[in-house]
Amino acid sequence: MKILHVTCSPRGEASESYRLSSIIVGLLREADPQASVISRVVGGDALSPIDAPYAISQQASADVSSTGSIARSDALIDELHSADVLVIGTPMHNFTIPSTLKLWIDHVARVRRTFNVGAQGKTSLLRDRPVYVAVSSGGRFSGVTPRQPDFLTPYLKAVLGMIGLHDVNFFSVEGTAMGPEAVAAARHKTDQALQAHFSATCTGEADDSAHQTLFTP
Repeated sequence: MKILHVTCSPRGEASESYRLSSIIVGLLREADPQASVISRVVGGDALSPIDAPYAISQQASADVSSTGSIARSDALIDELHSADVLVIGTPMHNFTIPSTLKLWIDHVARVRRTFNVGAQGKTSLLRDRPVYVAVSSGGRFSGVTPRQPDFLTPYLKAVLGMIGLHDVNFFSVEGTAMGPEAVAAARHKTDQALQAHFSATCTGEADDSAHQTLFTP
């Protein structure tokens, strides 16, 4: 198994989303000790915005350049294409994903490479595979009494589904701005949900609701 681990927090390995996504990678490797991991950091200045030739190619019948953003996009798409599992670690910024993760999506969601456009609209080109999204947020956005809107989970479901990734599982540590006790309680709740999910997966008893423990979109 090949695991692609994408992280984007400006706090790097000190971030809660990195910690949570690393736990998920560890659980996957417990299930398959021979698994390899590709670490793709997209935070900070790791990725540049798409350039003019890339943007023009999206409206053309063929790519007009093989350099700049197109070359970086090709490499990132090949990386994603080769992975059997995708793990994303991301904070929630202003109710949605950070701009750095959006840059990665802009590079990998590309016409003729990961989706096509035709009479029926957009059709995906990637094979489906498990996707695990580890989310951290200063406030609470899920459960029966969310304190803020959530545009992160529906957006990721939609854009990943567009390119063919439908098996998307979300886990979160919420309330990180509410003090150490709140963080400890959130971590405990999430750890329990992860253990339940991966135990069910290993025994073949997982169902579509397993990852909804923390989310009630």
